[in-house]
Amino acid sequence: MRVDLFDFQLPPERIALRPVRPRDAARMLVVAANEPLLDRHVRDLPGLLRRGDVLVFNDTRVIPAQLEGRRGEARIGATLHKRIDLRRWQAFVRNAKRLHEGDRIDFPADVMAIAEERHADGSWTLAFAGDEPVEVLLERAGQMPLPPYIAGKRPTDAADRSDYQTMFAARDGAVAAPTAALHFTPELLATLDEAGVGHETLTLHVGAGTFLPVKAEDTADHAMHAEWGRIDQATADRLNAARAAGGRVIAVGTTSLRLLESATGEDGMIRPFDGDTAIFITPGYRFRAIDGLMTNFHLPKSTLFMLVSALMGIERMQLAYAHAIAEGYRFYSYGDSSLLMPG
Repeated sequence: MRVDLFDFQLPPERIALRPVRPRDAARMLVVAANEPLLDRHVRDLPGLLRRGDVLVFNDTRVIPAQLEGRRGEARIGATLHKRIDLRRWQAFVRNAKRLHEGDRIDFPADVMAIAEERHADGSWTLAFAGDEPVEVLLERAGQMPLPPYIAGKRPTDAADRSDYQTMFAARDGAVAAPTAALHFTPELLATLDEAGVGHETLTLHVGAGTFLPVKAEDTADHAMHAEWGRIDQATADRLNAARAAGGRVIAVGTTSLRLLESATGEDGMIRPFDGDTAIFITPGYRFRAIDGLMTNFHLPKSTLFMLVSALMGIERMQLAYAHAIAEGYRFYSYGDSSLLMPG
């Protein structure tokens, strides 16, 4: 499909630079098949779902994966986005033209890495010195890797260390937050529990590739980035049982959705999963695992806007986004939410 079909104009002032407080006070646009658009808030979610429904959250934790260092006199920026092993990470590098294989990069707090290998997509493998896990080094030397549309407007600060983590964050490895879950609070989760709405967690370590633009003119020519994820047997069994009992599986975030769809067979059964997924969902895709999606508002011509268009239809999502812009919804990672129910 033509990528320009997924374009729209977003006024810059609609880009949220901070989250609302409390988190569940964010607005939520309800988009359901063959029904009018509804303007609600995230805290209204218990009244919009049914007893027996299950929300699926991503429990990945964002690591401070943004590093600023030097190769000699040259300033080098690195955003780690995929762990290779205990000492080596794949990274997107700023000022990469000043970097050569074998070069040493010095980062703050006595953290040092060797530029080991340059990849075809322009990223690098960085091999870190020492015995400590790289995640420990990042806690000393790194910053939270805010999306470029926020980082380009203000510096990262101490508030982002907590603002850019969900309440479910438990497993280190993401370099971008699963932002749909940023809206949840313990109080909201307790209300959902009382309403008979269950919840489960899986893990998908979101990579920096989620922010890469689609440069191809046709979706068939776009190479999707890979991310590592895991669903265990017990979680898969509970989700299958919930659907068999008539409950709906609602992914909280596109990361949860992509992993669920990667783990589900043609028979509609969710199975354990442990490995990389590079699933690219565009209109025409037949959803097997999920019955709905809660997600923030996405960038034009992005793989994520393509995904929601696959779920609800391009015309429907263009209409929904036009409504959100006109009504002053806040967009992107720290912005408002939407609840998409296709059936």
